[in-house]
Formats: sequence, structure tokens, C-alpha cells
Amino acid sequence: MFKSLDINENEEKKNIQPTEVERVKCLIVGSGPAGYTAAIYAARANLNPVMYEGLQPGGQLTTTTEVENYPGYPEGVTGPVMMEDFKKQAERFGTDVRWGMATKADFSGEIHKVWIDDSKLIEAESVIIATGATAKYLGLDDEQKYAGGGVSACATCDGFFYRGKDVAVVGGGDTAAEEAMYLAGLCKKVYLIVRRDVLRASKVMVERLMDTPNIEVLWKHQTKGLFGDGVVEGATLAKNLGEENEEEVKIKIDGFFLGIGHKPNSDIFAEYVDTDEVGYINTIPGTSKTKVPGVFACGDVQDSQYRQAVTAAGSGCMAAIDTERYLSEKN
Repeated sequence: MFKSLDINENEEKKNIQPTEVERVKCLIVGSGPAGYTAAIYAARANLNPVMYEGLQPGGQLTTTTEVENYPGYPEGVTGPVMMEDFKKQAERFGTDVRWGMATKADFSGEIHKVWIDDSKLIEAESVIIATGATAKYLGLDDEQKYAGGGVSACATCDGFFYRGKDVAVVGGGDTAAEEAMYLAGLCKKVYLIVRRDVLRASKVMVERLMDTPNIEVLWKHQTKGLFGDGVVEGATLAKNLGEENEEEVKIKIDGFFLGIGHKPNSDIFAEYVDTDEVGYINTIPGTSKTKVPGVFACGDVQDSQYRQAVTAAGSGCMAAIDTERYLSEKN
């Protein structure tokens, strides 16, 4: 009886009719460097793109205080200002930028359907997925408190600001190992905080870590908090002594880097496009094309390797060009 009731309830939910239906030529889901660049190119190609920005307009860069490695900004620029520049340029060429979050998708037919905020239905001839990825955090209040003040989830983005200083990386896999190795080339000392007594990283990466003199691995440690006056000045750790005993350890650091991976924001599309085991959308090599004709992916939602603003922007350009060619051939 309960099973039948659950099925009926699910069917009722599926059959809820949207309050509004709109037909568009090119829908861009998500903002950030990839989405805005795709919008610029799509608008200039007269595709009349409609963009829904998502929960974090501008993407991960809006949480970055200073960007110094993006071409065209010789004095550097803050992430929010940079993304506002991207947005203005996209709107200048006619992109319809809207607030809203994609909550459901159906790519089973020739016309692709995306629901916005569980109410409005967009029927699109083409869809560019630029929803990005979300860095995984430990869940500490201090991670938010010191966001932009010493806490980072991208060593290649922010490591430059910690040259000659002491930093810590938390994690035990390849991501953490790669972050630690990169920072070791810039920083005076790198602590690698590992919860267990072994690393999950590949054997060759572990060997490289152990051969790097300014990396110190803190085995069986967990981060309990961060401290500092406005910016990170240190971390409070708990060392596992066994038999449920712990010892409090404090280390002095200037930067705290998360190396526990990213979660691609691809869940609502996963039924229709191919993804890897983590959730990154697979595209045909050398293109932005997914396995669904007319559906393209760009930026961090499909890039597990580089995750940089400049590479995201480049893939956004590719997605717009691929979309224009698709629509041209179709029509």
C-alpha cells in the first residue's frame, strides 16, 4: 500500500505543469568565465542567448579577492569586479541575463527542456551547460570566516600570494598532493594535514612528496579550527593518539588550502549526458559536444584537470562556436 502511494505521489510530482513556458534558441545554464564567454560569442552570432546565472552569479571567482593571472588585467582585479565586467560585455551584445536556478532537465527529445526554480519551463533548441563545480570544504565555520583572508580551494589560483610564507594543505589524495607540491615551489614551508596514517595519492606522487624537504606531513591530524586577527594566522589541529585519545596541536600558517576535491554541478543533467565517476561531464575530445546533439558543456563542470578562469573562458568560446555550427546545420 505504501509503495503504491509513493509511486502515485512521484507521478503527480512529475506531472505538475509549469506556470510558464518559453521557447529559446540558445539557453546557457550557469555563469562564471565559461558561461559569460559563451554568451558573448553566442550573442555576437545572433543566437539570442538566454542565461540563467544560478545560485552563485559569477561562479567561484566571486569568492576570490584578487585575480592576477588572467590576461588583460596588468594590475590585477578582484574576482567580483572581473565577473561583473564579463557580465556587462555579455549584456552589451544582447545576452538576456536572468536570475534563476535550473532545477530539472529533460534532453530526451529534439527540443531540450530545462525547468527554472521548479516552475518555469524553458524549451531550447540548444543548451550550453556552464554550471561549474563546487569546492569541497570541511564544514568549519572558520572556513567562511576567513574566506578571502587565508582560506583557498585553489593553490594555482592563490598560491602566488603566499610566496615565502608557511601554509597548510588538508587532504590525502592526489588533489592534496598536487596542491602541496605546487605550493612547495613557492612557500617556505607546507604542512600536509592527513586524517589517516596513509596517503590515498598515487605511489609516484607520494614519493615526490616525501622527497620534497619543505613539505611536512602531519599524519593522523584533523583540523578543528583556524585563528587570526582578520586573516589566518594559524590552525588548531587534533592529533589522534589512538583509543579515542587526542592531543591539541597548533601550527602557525598564513594560508589554509583545501585539497579534498571538487563536486561538479552536473546532477540534474546526469541522466542524459555521460559523466565520469566523480560527475564531470564527458565531452567529445577537442570539442564541447556531449553525447546529446545540441547540448554542450564548458568550464569546470567538464574540466577536472585545469579549473582555471582562462581555460574556462576558452571552453566557453568553444561551446558557443559549436552551438552556432549545430544550429546552422540543423536549420
